Amino acid sequence: MIMLIIAVLIFTGIHLVHTFAPDFRRTMIDRLGENAWRGVFSVAALAALVFMIFAFGHARRQGIVLYTPPFWMAHVTVLLMLVAMICLSASFFPPGRIASMAKHPMVLSVKIWAFAHLLANGEAASVILFAGLLIWAVILRISLARRERAGHYSRKPFVSARYDAYAFVLGIALWGLFIWKLHVWLIGVPVSLGM
Repeated sequence: MIMLIIAVLIFTGIHLVHTFAPDFRRTMIDRLGENAWRGVFSVAALAALVFMIFAFGHARRQGIVLYTPPFWMAHVTVLLMLVAMICLSASFFPPGRIASMAKHPMVLSVKIWAFAHLLANGEAASVILFAGLLIWAVILRISLARRERAGHYSRKPFVSARYDAYAFVLGIALWGLFIWKLHVWLIGVPVSLGM
């Protein structure tokens, strides 16, 4: 479990450099250049993700259970994942009403995804992973709101409601693929409906 905690801290820490160490980020961009910094950041983020996945798989084998959710919670999780997939899809297109209301649809999708999985998974490894990522997404959202108020960040303005239709179609398609086989292929666990 310690390795998973460290992995989650490294992953979230890398993704909060802009929030907690903006001077370090600017110094590195000045020293390396924008493209080189993005390359280094991307490699570090990918390495942290791989480490977190490995640590999660290792921690799950310990089989420590903190709580046992009721069987119907799996249905709630599946429904919340539909909302998360639609929000995620909205982040890929110019802003429609979904993106405008969510303000940061990708961050919102991570929050919904993590919360939904906490509802359905009571083993210690899952709680550490999903709670850690939920906390990261909340911190990131607060940071983005502060940067926006300070004028350091601006959201894209509303473009067209037709992009909401695209987000719905793509979100439903992704959700269906995850329920069908993608969750098993990527995570190694089928989507449970609590039956």
